[in-house]
Amino acid sequence: MTELRDLHPSVVACLASPEALDVLPPPGHGARVCRTAPDELLLVGAAGVAAELIRETADRVGALDPDALVVDVTDGWAGFVLTGEGARRAFSYLSELELPEAGFLQGHVAHVPAKVLVEGDALVLLVPAFWEAHLRRRALADAAPAGIRRGGPS
Repeated sequence: MTELRDLHPSVVACLASPEALDVLPPPGHGARVCRTAPDELLLVGAAGVAAELIRETADRVGALDPDALVVDVTDGWAGFVLTGEGARRAFSYLSELELPEAGFLQGHVAHVPAKVLVEGDALVLLVPAFWEAHLRRRALADAAPAGIRRGGPS
């Protein structure tokens, strides 16, 4: 069974020189690092850990780049997780992006800009918050041939 579930991650943006971001140690709290541009990365963690991610990352990146900015952008993002055996097949109805075995990529999903974290049989989808209803609606309709259904929150 393939499910689309709402996800409520903490999302923190870190803007700094590319050189600082190249050597920045990964944060704790199980956060995933998504390099979105040479001078920007997003930290995606569990709900409620944004303050800890900011504190830890600001200390580390501040030592490498005193002009760095680390800010909580959680409210600007909506998250979903696509799970189950058919997750990759369902995703193929939503996007032309080629999924790696694991990792991060960005591009269009359901015709809107998205961030995608691939973790085994789970695909974490992040879209700007104002696209939340659109992505949910399009995913459930467009991927219906893949047997997708709406699941409970993650």
